[in-house]
Amino acid sequence: SIPKCQYKGKHPKKKPTTPAQQQPSKPAKPVNQPAKPAAKPRPTTGTLVPITVNGVIFNMIKVDGGTFTMGATSEQKNPDDDEKPTHQVTLSSYYIGETEVTQALWTAVMGDNPSWFKGDNLPVEQVSWEDCQTFIGKLNGLTGKRFRLPTEAEWEYAARGGNRSNHTQYSGGSLIYDVAWCRVNSGSKTHSVKKKKPNELGLYDMSGNVLEWCQDRYGSYGSNAQTNPTGPGSGSDRVIRGGSWFNDDWFCRSPDRYGNSPGNRHNILGLRLALSE
Repeated sequence: SIPKCQYKGKHPKKKPTTPAQQQPSKPAKPVNQPAKPAAKPRPTTGTLVPITVNGVIFNMIKVDGGTFTMGATSEQKNPDDDEKPTHQVTLSSYYIGETEVTQALWTAVMGDNPSWFKGDNLPVEQVSWEDCQTFIGKLNGLTGKRFRLPTEAEWEYAARGGNRSNHTQYSGGSLIYDVAWCRVNSGSKTHSVKKKKPNELGLYDMSGNVLEWCQDRYGSYGSNAQTNPTGPGSGSDRVIRGGSWFNDDWFCRSPDRYGNSPGNRHNILGLRLALSE
């Protein structure tokens, strides 16, 4: 709180007065106090936050927390066994990359580009889960932030559109050609990010282009409700999500999931960043 204005000098001596001589005191003049600065509005779902690293700008998007049904929900056609049983998941708010990490951003952080297909605005690929941890460590050193891979639950919630979800087959729609690069339309290669329709949160290429590593170990689902799950406590493989330019459209559905060795590199494997609020 702002301290009240106080008189700091000695008061001048006054002659004593009788009650008849006393005058009613004048009301004190109000002290002008500086206005408090308006509080910054908190980012809401879909708010875009630009970040610059060594001259490369990338965007993170706010995802408001909420509760959703994870796994083989009713709109999903022919779900795989590892998408079952469905279960309720509650997540805190977080940020996730507007796009997959591009080759420009990877090179700005790491100083090299391991990708098979070359282009600054193409997603980086041929990166293992272990490579991603090294990249994130260096990125955090450059930015002072605490980036990480998304958890599997965070990835699926964002892919489904968060609390704005329209409950579609793929991320952003039910027509694969509108939202994803996959086997039927990719021409057997990756494509520049942000060329397809975004989903309800403004996220691009959550379906197709490259598969994306998640932080979690791969394992079976349980039926119990969970809050901010981080996956199994043991196991060798890590989760990859989203399908790729090489995969059929069925593999690009939002709940579809795989496990892969954390040391494996391939030209269908990339990543997307997450950041806790």
